[in-house]
Amino acid sequence: MTDDELYSLYTGRGDASAADALIAKYTGRMIMYVYAMIHDLRDAEDLVIETFAVILTKRPTIRPGGFQAYLYQSVRHRALRFSARRRRLNVFSMEDKEAEELQAVRPEDEFLRDERRQAVRRCLNRISPECREALWLIFFEGLSYAEAAAVMGVNSKKVDNLLTKGKKSMKSELIREGITGANEA
Repeated sequence: MTDDELYSLYTGRGDASAADALIAKYTGRMIMYVYAMIHDLRDAEDLVIETFAVILTKRPTIRPGGFQAYLYQSVRHRALRFSARRRRLNVFSMEDKEAEELQAVRPEDEFLRDERRQAVRRCLNRISPECREALWLIFFEGLSYAEAAAVMGVNSKKVDNLLTKGKKSMKSELIREGITGANEA
């Protein structure tokens, strides 16, 4: 079932299993996304739970095909407000704080275990936060340019520019890291 169908079942019929399916699909990925912004696993989990609670309680009208973008936009705004309150606004960082705890909830455990992929992670840490977030949303989360633009609060052209700059920066960093094939493509 698609996200639209599941959300419609929940909002229309109150089908709790549809809500459970949406929560199961997105919770781990959203926790990683929020953790990258706020650097605290427990707070990231709380913010994701709060986001789902608000969406499932208020049942907002979401455009067809827009559930994932709406969800990420909602959790991003909640995380940014949280960070501002803590006065530690680090928009997007991939530091390995509490990495052992995250191993249990992250869908990308395989990503971290592979040494070459860890090098990619280090390279991501060295590029600008805006470029890193654009690359993450497009390539790791599979959002469209329009969806990523909505999440980041910019237009699609800005996302395109950030991706171009981010890919160029990543290429340089990967070459510095000694990863072969980084100079191709």
